[in-house]
Amino acid sequence: MSGYDVRLVEVGPRDGLQNEATAVPTAVKIELIQRLVAAGHRTVEATSFVSPKWVPQMADAAEVYRGLARQHGIAYPVLVPNLQGYERARAVGVTEIAMFAAASEAFSQRNINASIEESLQRFQPVLERARADGVRVRGYVSTVLGCPYQGEVPLADVVRVAQRLYELGCYEISLGDTIGVGTAGRARAMLRAVAAEIPMDALAVHFHDTYGQALANTLACVELGVRVVDASVAGLGGCPYAAGASGNVASEDVVYLLHGLGLRTGIDLAALVDTGRWISERLQRSNGSKVGRAFKGPA
Repeated sequence: MSGYDVRLVEVGPRDGLQNEATAVPTAVKIELIQRLVAAGHRTVEATSFVSPKWVPQMADAAEVYRGLARQHGIAYPVLVPNLQGYERARAVGVTEIAMFAAASEAFSQRNINASIEESLQRFQPVLERARADGVRVRGYVSTVLGCPYQGEVPLADVVRVAQRLYELGCYEISLGDTIGVGTAGRARAMLRAVAAEIPMDALAVHFHDTYGQALANTLACVELGVRVVDASVAGLGGCPYAAGASGNVASEDVVYLLHGLGLRTGIDLAALVDTGRWISERLQRSNGSKVGRAFKGPA
């Protein structure tokens, strides 16, 4: 991690935009990604090769990826749910993908109509193809701190799913509080349990801010040693399963926190704030970042 101490994975262009009610023009999506890279992001989740029937906002995934002026040394992962999505992604030159599994059996059944075990079995042919093609795979575990259908999720289930993804070949496992109900103490306990089985440098955290705890949870996990944090510019996004969900933790707020701790991210906060304000205006929505609303430039 030369030149920085913590790597942010920017999920705004995918996780942030996928639930927007009105169609976001392809050109705006491309410009958002380019602006994020220009601000210093090294990993920007670009889009999702899911069925347009289920996620209409991502119907232009191929056009977005083709339209990027991709830079050497920058990762542009895309979400793929299955082999069909993988093949669509590879057709436009994708070199890194992400795949999701839930730690909650109830969430898995409701979200993808499959058990956790069935979802992991679906991953295997994709991971085999990715390994043969030299494509990197990032794994996500959702509902690690709570589920909208079953409530509490046992830590043993979180550890089991994370382990399986790691053993299947995912180079990094992102642990997601999908509905934003976690607290710092629970986030620490969850991370400790997973890190007992998977190296800390292969783990990332992904917090939603539904209860206003995302920054506290991020800090708790950074203090334990995690060095990869998922975040979304301007706090874009929201979980459709959580009433009142305010979306992902804002990248600007995370960067401000990390820089205040003396940790280097390689990100220009002023440029990131400008990007957050720009996309908020384009989407005609309020800026979900407190730093984005308050920032006046370096003191």
